[in-house]
Amino acid sequence: MAADEPTEHRLRVMPWWLVLGGLLLAAALGWLVLDLLLTEADRASQPDTRATLRIDAIRTGLTVVAGTGGALALLLAARRQWITERAQRHQESVAARDQAHRDRVQAHAESVAEAAQRHQDRQSGAAEHDAAERRLTELYTRGVELLGDDSAAVRLGGLHALERLGQDNPAQRPTIVAVLCAYLRMPAPDDEPRETEVRRTAQRVLTRHLRADDDSAYWPQVVLDLTGARLVDFDVTGCTLTDADLTGAVFTGVTSFAGTTARGRLALGAAVFDDVVFDDLAAEAAVVLDGARFRGQASFDRAEFTAGLSCQRASFAGPTSFRRAAFHQPTSFDATRFEDTATFQEAVFHGGLSMEHTEFGGPAGFHSTRFADLALFRWTMFGAESVFDQAQFHGPANFGRARFEGGASFDGARFGQPPLVDQARATADGGHLWPAGTVVERLDDEWLLLVDR
Repeated sequence: MAADEPTEHRLRVMPWWLVLGGLLLAAALGWLVLDLLLTEADRASQPDTRATLRIDAIRTGLTVVAGTGGALALLLAARRQWITERAQRHQESVAARDQAHRDRVQAHAESVAEAAQRHQDRQSGAAEHDAAERRLTELYTRGVELLGDDSAAVRLGGLHALERLGQDNPAQRPTIVAVLCAYLRMPAPDDEPRETEVRRTAQRVLTRHLRADDDSAYWPQVVLDLTGARLVDFDVTGCTLTDADLTGAVFTGVTSFAGTTARGRLALGAAVFDDVVFDDLAAEAAVVLDGARFRGQASFDRAEFTAGLSCQRASFAGPTSFRRAAFHQPTSFDATRFEDTATFQEAVFHGGLSMEHTEFGGPAGFHSTRFADLALFRWTMFGAESVFDQAQFHGPANFGRARFEGGASFDGARFGQPPLVDQARATADGGHLWPAGTVVERLDDEWLLLVDR
């Protein structure tokens, strides 16, 4: 029985002797009253009065008996009514408990059915997930197998199969990108036109999904690992690079990073370039070009290096341009060699600039360049003319032991403090225009010596 159900006392059956006792009591009471009244009637003095009194006594005695019996009958009727009501309440209580029990059974059955349905749904979902995973695995395995085929046409089909798989399944994109990068990192046969076309296609598959202007094809958060890869006409114009490691990569043909947004570190250390364009590059993280070799033209016009540029021990064989480039953090070109024309016209160095031991084999142009912080040109060799006309040096400028083998011009240059030129040398016949107040001494017939005041 439930704790909240009322407790009912057990109904007792009336014994037969109790009814018999009631009847005997009524009879005894009637007899007693009759006897008492008859006795009183017999005491009457007149005989005719005595008869009337005896009749009245008998009538009264029978009335008492009838009244007592009626009272007993009324009591029995009341008990029967009480029993009936109690039986009805009991029946209603039993019916309510039965209904509550049926409701609990129904609720339990529904709960069991719902749990069974959930379990079935989970099993169905797990089966569908397993089937989908198996299908993805089969498609991925098949694509990789095609990519490893000896036929170039089959390899092209494998590239497009992997691309389609990544387009339809975002969770597979990092793995697919890693596979394509690994393929490009593998050694390629020299001068094999069909393999070159396959590699060009692999590059286009990667770069096609790095342009944020196409939401349907854009693959966000893709990380490129092309360390040591050999890339032909690599073009990431307008792409968004989250992280790109191209350390030691060899770029043949024309390479373009024009308009590229580098939100993660762009590593190009020890890379080799033919012609390359970095115009309008927006680098939000560090850019590393340490040890890079540029065999052709290199253009960094209007590039913005928010987190700084490291270009130490690099070499530029062709014309190099950093026109209107902006460097927001300390920048280093230490021990770098510019064999041809190098121009930094209207560039802005918000952080410090270091060009110690840097060599300019061709003309070096710093026309209207602004140096907001320290500018180090110690031990720098200017092999041809060097132009600093209209340049602005807001911080210290140090040209100590620099070497000017061509004409040096500082026409209109402004310095926040006198530049340091200790032991710098310049050719005697260079037609130089030095900053105001520069002390120049003749060292010999060919060289002049600049000393600090």
